[in-house]
Amino acid sequence: MSRSLILKTHKALVSKKVSCLELVNWYLSEIKKSDLNAFITVTEESAIESAKKVDDKIRNGEKIGILEGIPMSLKDNFSTKGIRTTCASKMLENYYPVYDSTVYDVLKKAGCILLGKANLDEFAMGSSNETSYFGPVKNPHDKTRVAGGSSGGACASVASGLATFSIGSDTGGSIRQPASFCGIVGFKPTYGAISRYGLIPLASSLDCVGPLTISVEDASILFDLLSFYDPKDERCSPIKRKPTLNCLENEIKGLKIGVPTNCFYGSDEETYNAVENAVKFYEKLGASVSFFEFPELDLSMPIYCVLGRAETASNMSRFDGIRYGYKYDGPYKDIDDLMTRTRSIAFGEEVKRRILVGSYVLSAGHKALYKKSLNLRNMVIDSFNKRFTEFDVLMMPASPTTAFGFNYAEGDPLKMQLADICVVPANIAGLPAISVPCGYDSNNLPIGLQILGKQWSDDLIFNVANVYEKENFCAKIIGGVQYEV
Repeated sequence: MSRSLILKTHKALVSKKVSCLELVNWYLSEIKKSDLNAFITVTEESAIESAKKVDDKIRNGEKIGILEGIPMSLKDNFSTKGIRTTCASKMLENYYPVYDSTVYDVLKKAGCILLGKANLDEFAMGSSNETSYFGPVKNPHDKTRVAGGSSGGACASVASGLATFSIGSDTGGSIRQPASFCGIVGFKPTYGAISRYGLIPLASSLDCVGPLTISVEDASILFDLLSFYDPKDERCSPIKRKPTLNCLENEIKGLKIGVPTNCFYGSDEETYNAVENAVKFYEKLGASVSFFEFPELDLSMPIYCVLGRAETASNMSRFDGIRYGYKYDGPYKDIDDLMTRTRSIAFGEEVKRRILVGSYVLSAGHKALYKKSLNLRNMVIDSFNKRFTEFDVLMMPASPTTAFGFNYAEGDPLKMQLADICVVPANIAGLPAISVPCGYDSNNLPIGLQILGKQWSDDLIFNVANVYEKENFCAKIIGGVQYEV
């Protein structure tokens, strides 16, 4: 039986087991009933209109593409022409872009149907989806716990069957960590593999775009569609991409797997055991496994905190109350006073905190810290390159724990940052990485296995993940479409 929800849905549409309008109306109905707060904006009218067009094509005997008529969600930091794009912030509460992001443009042309824009941490700053101006997202597996961040709404929409797939962004683990918490597949590609044109930036040297899906196959289908050179994104690489979908069944006997033991520091026992059992599965298939210390990884979080916040402070300067977005409408003395009042009111506490830290790092007296972080980043990249002469892939948890409760890190921002300790290294080095479900803890909360490879080994990452999923498929849709084809 296929694990691909995209292919199942496509076959159901083509065989007329369900009409596209029936399917979209069902999803919209489920979204209205849901209390997860996964969506900020629901695009009901345009979704219904698009569904009718797909049904007309099928009725007329025309062929439809694999993604045509497939209902999706999109993280609300991607520009969508004429559709509200908020970044979960008061600053952009009523912002309607005049252009589409490249990713949405491609998906729209492929016939995907946008159900709505998914909730996130404000401007993608957070690890729990609690910093959203529109309220936190609940975890479908336990509504007293977070969905993870910053792509929490996107992940919750897929895990709860409110969308067939979603597209998120990953700056410091924002695809993989919530995917782990919600029990779905989350893929962060090689830096520069997918265009970020129209993605509202957080930290430009770290931001990546990637799919959130029920299966590895679905993630592969989406990656192959979206991964191409886009001159509109100056960081998008012209390197020729390898297709990944036709690599999913490759033999892995002889694969060399490295497991950094220091990535388990802070992990709970059940997470450790689940990841260890997953690694043992590969060993049974003929892979060789080596546990080793990788001390350079421990530098990733402080490097991220310095460079990420510096780039954030720079990128956030465009929100000044003058050009677009929220503008303070009371009396003010001068332009500086207008900007101060606007930003003080329209930004949440976490956004303000990161801007302040980033501005401090970039200030004249503290640039040595920024330069040192750049040098340390190069050292981490060199260390990864060395390790990938010894190993084909590295394996570790996607998160040291399963989903935690709300207000977990209240009053202690650094505690929240540690939730990303396993996922940040891939962003620092620009590596492809995936989180795939590898079991559940005693509270029935999902655990994610993370697989990393060297740059442009995206095809290998998909293959290795698919081999595990094929024999150990444990993603669950809480609700969702219940048909089989």
